[in-house]
Amino acid sequence: MGKDHFIIPIFVPHYGCPHDCVFCNQRRITGLSTDITPQYVRNTIESHSSTFPKGEITVEVAFYGGSFTGIEKEIQKELLAVPLEYKDRGIIDGIRLSTRPDYIDEDILNLLKEYKVDTIELGVQSLDDIVLNKSGRGHNSQQVYMASKLVKEYKFNLGLQMMVGLVGDSKEKAIYTAKEFVKIDPFCVRVYPTLVIRDTYLEKKYRNNTYKPLTLEKAIDITAHLLMIFEYYNIDVIRVGLQPTENLRLGKDVVAGPFHPSFRQLVESHIYKIILEKHLDRLTKVIVDENMIIEVNNKNVSNLVGQKSCNTRYLVNRYGLKTIKVYGRDMEKDTIGISIDGFNDRVYRKRTIEEYLQEKGIIRI
Repeated sequence: MGKDHFIIPIFVPHYGCPHDCVFCNQRRITGLSTDITPQYVRNTIESHSSTFPKGEITVEVAFYGGSFTGIEKEIQKELLAVPLEYKDRGIIDGIRLSTRPDYIDEDILNLLKEYKVDTIELGVQSLDDIVLNKSGRGHNSQQVYMASKLVKEYKFNLGLQMMVGLVGDSKEKAIYTAKEFVKIDPFCVRVYPTLVIRDTYLEKKYRNNTYKPLTLEKAIDITAHLLMIFEYYNIDVIRVGLQPTENLRLGKDVVAGPFHPSFRQLVESHIYKIILEKHLDRLTKVIVDENMIIEVNNKNVSNLVGQKSCNTRYLVNRYGLKTIKVYGRDMEKDTIGISIDGFNDRVYRKRTIEEYLQEKGIIRI
């Protein structure tokens, strides 16, 4: 059993970033507007550390928001010196930060090595140059490949962040970006749907009808395909969707777009729906007017059932079943058990994902 992992988040809103991406208003996303000081970092570490359970845990300080390596180097050193102290004392285990691909070079990486940073996440958003240009990113795709290569050469853990539904984006372009991420082979990935945040250029485009955000259903479908790609290639997706905050609520600072506080669960449920549909399509002759029992790993019951039982209700209607009962079991996460009136079957998640992605022409074996 792995250790419980705890993050101490330090938000650095817009600090060090001269760019104004069309989708971005960091002050609204984080809810912070003050400059970050070493004392603030220290206070945050102390307050979070006091809430963690005793025992076998890992703790990581993470600098989020803005573009950390765009800050003046002296200020970077002052901020990083605080978690370094706690790391050297054995109070925390790791240091993580987020930055832009065009703010990575050998001097920066040498500095981050000196302060024992473990993970560098690059805000890539897309590897389609048209999408990057229309989003006002200020860098091109080639800079992403170069920065990623450097980060890995310096033996940092590389994280890559992407968005779906940007200006000029499409499902095909998002899948292309995910497949390029696979080639880069990062340590971890984050996937965010594009939201229209108040007081951004994207809000202006939305108001004058030159930008149409993804529907929630479309964002779920695209993101599900991305997660299946990453799962097939064993790449860890550590975040899907923005973390809901008091400010970040639909109707408050989110003007429009596919916002949902449980976005990842909706995506994971959609993947189970795809997997079960693909398998049950083969059993249509034996399941009509039958009762079905599905067994799955205890941790995956809610994802398989879907919010408000949407998956089980959909499958009952689609295949003419009487009922579907889902039970959690102590079983492999990759395995789904199906029983219908004495007929027992097994569905293997990764194998089914592979078949599905091949059928869609997304991967070739």
